[in-house]
Amino acid sequence: MYREHIHIEAIVKNVSKYSLSGRLRIASILDTNDKGVSYIGQRVTISGWSRTVRKQCSDTLVFVVLNDGSTSRNIQVVVEQSASGFRDALKSSVGCSYRITGCIVKSPAKEQEVELLVSDSKEDEIKVLGFCDPSKYPLAKKHHSKEFLREIPHLRPRTQFFSSVTRIRNTLSIAIHDYFQYLGFYYIQTPIITSADCEGAGEMFQVTTLLPHSNIISDIPTKKTGNLSTKINPESTDNHDKLDNMIDYNRDFFEVPTYLTVSGQLNVENFSCSMSDVYTFGPTFRAENSHTGRHLAEFWMIEPEMAFADLLDDMNLGEGLLKYCVEAVLKNNEVDLQYLDANIEKGLINRLKQVVSEEFARISYTEAIEMLKPYNNKFTVPVEWGMDLGSEHEKYITDVLLKKPCILYNYPKDIKAFYMKQNDDGLTVAAMDILVPKIGEVIGGSQREDDIEKLKSAIIEKGMELEPYWWYNELRLYGSVPHAGFGLGFERLVMMVTGIDNVRDVIPFPRYPGHCTF
Repeated sequence: MYREHIHIEAIVKNVSKYSLSGRLRIASILDTNDKGVSYIGQRVTISGWSRTVRKQCSDTLVFVVLNDGSTSRNIQVVVEQSASGFRDALKSSVGCSYRITGCIVKSPAKEQEVELLVSDSKEDEIKVLGFCDPSKYPLAKKHHSKEFLREIPHLRPRTQFFSSVTRIRNTLSIAIHDYFQYLGFYYIQTPIITSADCEGAGEMFQVTTLLPHSNIISDIPTKKTGNLSTKINPESTDNHDKLDNMIDYNRDFFEVPTYLTVSGQLNVENFSCSMSDVYTFGPTFRAENSHTGRHLAEFWMIEPEMAFADLLDDMNLGEGLLKYCVEAVLKNNEVDLQYLDANIEKGLINRLKQVVSEEFARISYTEAIEMLKPYNNKFTVPVEWGMDLGSEHEKYITDVLLKKPCILYNYPKDIKAFYMKQNDDGLTVAAMDILVPKIGEVIGGSQREDDIEKLKSAIIEKGMELEPYWWYNELRLYGSVPHAGFGLGFERLVMMVTGIDNVRDVIPFPRYPGHCTF
């Protein structure tokens, strides 16, 4: 290991691994090899929320199906009439919260090995911490559509579906850091507020303090006197540049136009040119008015950069990262994957095992075009050399032709970003995309242009200004080196691992046009 392992137990020995009077997580009981059998005869305290509550035997028994979020599995709690707190348990319903002390016993039910019995023992007790009115509780029913759950993101984690997604997000997040730390990369926190546009697309959210409290557009400070609203055509498509030229940004907070970042790449490249191997993992933003299930206005990106590296190094790093992340979920989220395999995508687990076990195919962009041309009658947009491949083309390659993940490389320079290394043919750049079945592109990367004159020419050819990138260009003046990196969309990775087909269902609080709840 590159980092020396620290035994955390020695540091936190005075901090209990439990909480609230010795609470034991349900996962500690049920997610064991024997599914809790080794706990039989032990008295434990658990807490959680009821998935269902039912009464039997003339209301002398209460059955509470409890979940605390630590696992997809629920534990059944059987409360006898003589138990302390029985009356409150009798009045409880779905959605209530509890703290329960009882004895683990063998369950007569076929679908579970053990259950928790709350009897007349002095040590046993069921305490309702918070009641819930089932007539008002949005999750009172057992089944809900994903569309409905998006409208109540504050309650989505209560469902088995979204809690499974969240646990897998956690595993993937930790795996990403583990992978790069093992390889000796340094984690760099890049800024969210920026004055540069990494992609050169202009689809950015602006950050400003110039908007007047009056909400009157003419009150925005301008370089010249006059009513701002009379100087722009509301039907024009180039108002953005006109406004930038008219507004007095010297009176803005940063004194220059600033935006929410679309990528941390340029900033992390800065550190790569000093510290060799680095990465950033943080939120990014795109002001795209897209309503598809593949795009968000706010999402997370993993962006490594390597000095003294070329496109082959980039491809190897990306393939290794995906394999490691998938393997981590297979080992740590078995129960969640079983649920998703049964309810979201049949065969999910086998597909993920294939990702780990098989090498990714590697084909050039030109080869991919030739592979796709015989099937042009199947596409909405026929393929031709020089075009940017769409989702339908990417999925056809991975799902139909190759039936496995693949890496496409050496793309036409006209469809790629200004910072990508120009190949000797003058037509292509040393770029690569990693495509996976069901999703399409999850990673996009390249070797970066290390020749300052070629970089400047590319910026100008893209219709961009040189001045905002003076510092980025200057990195090529002082000991320029070959370097490479990529961006991995975290939510795309979660979709790949869970089998979920809408990106809005794999992020805690989705932001997209017309939706910014909380």
